[in-house]
Amino acid sequence: MKNSFVLGLLLLLQFTNIYAQEEKKEVLFSIDDKPFYTDEFIRVYNKNLDLVKDDTQKDINVYFDLFVGYKLKVDKAYKIGLQNNLKYQNELKSYRTQLSKNYTSDSKVTESLTEEAYQRSLKEIRASHILILVDENASPADTLKAYNEAKKIRQDVLNGMSFEDAAVKFSQDPSSKENKGDLGYFSAFRMVYPFESAAYNTPKGTISNLTRTRFGYHIIKVTDVRDNKGEVAVAHIMILDKKDENGGDTARKTIEDIYQKIQQGEKFEGLAQQFSDDKSSSSKGGVLQRFGTGQLSSEEFEREAFALKDKGDISKPFKSQFGWHIVKLIDKFPVKTYDESKFELENKIRRDDRSKLITSSLTDKLKKKYTVTSDYKMVEKVKRLVNDSYYKQTWEVTPDVLKENNKKILQINNDLVVNASTFLLYIQEQQKQNLQIKPIYKLVDHLYDQFIDLKLNEYYDANLENEFPEFKYVMNEYREGLLLFDLMEREIWERSKSDTIGQKQFYLDNIANYQWKKRIQADVFSSTNKSDLEKALKYAKKDKSIEYIKEKLNQDGKVNIMVQSGLYEDDDKALPKTIDAGIGLSKIVKEGDYYFFMNVKEVLPAEAKDFLDARGRVINDYQQYLEANWVNELKKSVDIKVNTDVLQKMKNQLNN
Repeated sequence: MKNSFVLGLLLLLQFTNIYAQEEKKEVLFSIDDKPFYTDEFIRVYNKNLDLVKDDTQKDINVYFDLFVGYKLKVDKAYKIGLQNNLKYQNELKSYRTQLSKNYTSDSKVTESLTEEAYQRSLKEIRASHILILVDENASPADTLKAYNEAKKIRQDVLNGMSFEDAAVKFSQDPSSKENKGDLGYFSAFRMVYPFESAAYNTPKGTISNLTRTRFGYHIIKVTDVRDNKGEVAVAHIMILDKKDENGGDTARKTIEDIYQKIQQGEKFEGLAQQFSDDKSSSSKGGVLQRFGTGQLSSEEFEREAFALKDKGDISKPFKSQFGWHIVKLIDKFPVKTYDESKFELENKIRRDDRSKLITSSLTDKLKKKYTVTSDYKMVEKVKRLVNDSYYKQTWEVTPDVLKENNKKILQINNDLVVNASTFLLYIQEQQKQNLQIKPIYKLVDHLYDQFIDLKLNEYYDANLENEFPEFKYVMNEYREGLLLFDLMEREIWERSKSDTIGQKQFYLDNIANYQWKKRIQADVFSSTNKSDLEKALKYAKKDKSIEYIKEKLNQDGKVNIMVQSGLYEDDDKALPKTIDAGIGLSKIVKEGDYYFFMNVKEVLPAEAKDFLDARGRVINDYQQYLEANWVNELKKSVDIKVNTDVLQKMKNQLNN
């Protein structure tokens, strides 16, 4: 709920490049002498202009009232100290971290990696591998030992040894004993980047050079390359997996009955509407959003869907972890174009090993952009403080040493000074890398280079608001959005959910808005064959049970009669529209390809809903009522001054 609310505010208020430039600003209004300026209003109004569906909100006067109300709420949040809440501060920090990723990458490198990832995504590779484990921070001796071992195995394979036999015998990947090194099909982002690159650069049927990843050395054999399957659009009928009171498999029996009706020529869409337990798709004839391989949580469903070849093909019933399904192929779609895939690929790159290439490129640019000054006497002093116990991860820096070395070691531009004590703590923290660079002074040099890179990037990140006005605007808007959410939750939403007395009174005052339509308790019989339904009606007139009727008429593997039972409002889509819903058995009617009759057991008149039945909608309406009155109270509690001349001048500017 919180994310949706805040993102909605960002849609209303988010920065637009058209109005990013510094404009001449004037005080538009003030709240208790705190000024709010024309530039902010113009920016958010123009952004909002293309987003709102309600034309009344495009009226400048209406939008100005909304804007003042918004600022009133934010002002209230600050006055009661919601900005000091630790949860709020952490969430704001988390958002800033996410937003900053758009500004802390090298666009050219990102573009190159995105294009590469797209080209790779067009293909799926099947490969096997042999792994010789070695830690990425292993000593040179251990690294060389693993390298030589992998090199010998590769040569054995090139000399004729079966790759599969070599994988079983030598590979240190635990799964190799079972799969003989076979990793199956994969595409971009499924493997660590160095492994992926080696696989895509190795021709089908050949063996790769030795490939180093953070796991060790790999020997890769590419066994197949195929085109990416793209996406499919399907419809499905789902019956939840359930047992009857005697332990019988009713779900399987139901799905088989439905499949038999499809085989008899009944329409898939109509059966989905009547019987599918997936209510999010049943009203649409079972149609699902299109998807690609790996996008669903059910491998069985994906396999069956992609196995269908031609539009209109229908699968046999199959079971997934969710229940029983029948799937119909609507259409197949090729892989997305580069432009369609670009945003998604860029997000994946930020979470992938590829991001290190982007960070490295940005760091090189920052070194040229900022002035970095090191005190090398302090660097040498630090080197003398680190000894070989570091290799055993037992080296510690004492408080006294930190105090003695609380002096400048590094400066970036003229405004960031970093002390040697900070570098010493960084060195201690990096012990967990288990670096084996020797001698120790070279290891400290290596860490100091990393430390400079880290501080450069931290300095750049901390100054994004100064570097990019649009970043500052978006952060301010998100900051206010979070505050407003917390305020609304405290002042309105929690109250509307917990104030049962107020809810009930609001319900009584507005009871005309909470009414049931006429409802019926009924069994709905359906068939595509009128004579079968006539037989069913005869049995029903003799008070035969539904089970009896289905047993008599659904024989020889055919499902001729289906029955649904429930309480329906009279405009429910599951009800035949041409039947007069009176008590008892109706006549037979035809609608579309189906014949229907109903056994109506009870008719409930249109009437007011009980409070409990209406409570969900009551709470929503009560929230809106409370908020409208609350804003009026806020206006009375502060001093609002509007600069009418500036407001009129701004209106003229916007209207022109």
